[in-house]
Amino acid sequence: MIVALSGGIGGAKLALGLSHLLPPEELLIVANTGDDFEHLGLAISPDIDTLTYALAGLDNQELGWGRRDETWSFMETLAGIGGETWFRLGDRDLALHVERTRRLRAGESLSAITADIARRLGVGPRILPMSDDPVRTRILSDEGWIDFQHWFVRDQTRPPVHAIEFAGAAEARPQPGLLAALRARPRAVVICPSNPFISIEPILAVPGLRAAIAGCGAPVIAVSPIIAGQAVKGPTARMFEQAGIAPSAAAAAARYAGLLTHYVMEPGDDATGIAAQVIHAPTLMRSLEDKVALARAVLAAA
Repeated sequence: MIVALSGGIGGAKLALGLSHLLPPEELLIVANTGDDFEHLGLAISPDIDTLTYALAGLDNQELGWGRRDETWSFMETLAGIGGETWFRLGDRDLALHVERTRRLRAGESLSAITADIARRLGVGPRILPMSDDPVRTRILSDEGWIDFQHWFVRDQTRPPVHAIEFAGAAEARPQPGLLAALRARPRAVVICPSNPFISIEPILAVPGLRAAIAGCGAPVIAVSPIIAGQAVKGPTARMFEQAGIAPSAAAAAARYAGLLTHYVMEPGDDATGIAAQVIHAPTLMRSLEDKVALARAVLAAA
């Protein structure tokens, strides 16, 4: 079993590469749920959905999020009657959120709903939320604490980040299937090239998970989300800068201090100070071939 910790877009790319090299039963993908929120009365799980769509071959590669072949009649109609349109929900994507919300309100767990929807969409590997209990990432900006999606989507990451909290993490319980996989000594734990601050650290904030990973007896292999001091996508580099840290592959590795045995990073990037065995491999994933090649390098390290 390979256990992969993932956020959204970057993590989904590596997860897809791994899925091309491993039998479905040998890949478990743990999704960050700190991004989850309620919008328009619906339960939205952005990272779970990005992973599900990518592994089902349904992802919108032009936008980088949502479903392909999307239409927008709902949003156009909502705008016409004065509704909130800052978080866009396509017509096809909307069906998933409506069904998830209905089933959550009926008492099903997020894990069970995620597994069933993934199966119906033809996804082979297991996708598990880090917890079935709510954990919500919040950002402290100049205007006070705001919900993550308000900062990330509505405000386009413009407000400076002074602090981050994972509300509910202290009370959350790790997803039982994840703990069972870690106790069974997996072949490796892979930390995908997702934003450390807002995609991976919410997972590690769930009580017991960091210790379970550190004590699982398997290699722990992270892939750098930083190439030549820049993030491929998203606010990762800027978040390092606002924390007073020069963005680099080494700075990203330091976020996982005490966990890593191996670190995969771009050839030519400085590996000074990284407390893990460094593996240089191309980490920019533009094509499916790139994703598979990087996954192969990760599995070779394992």
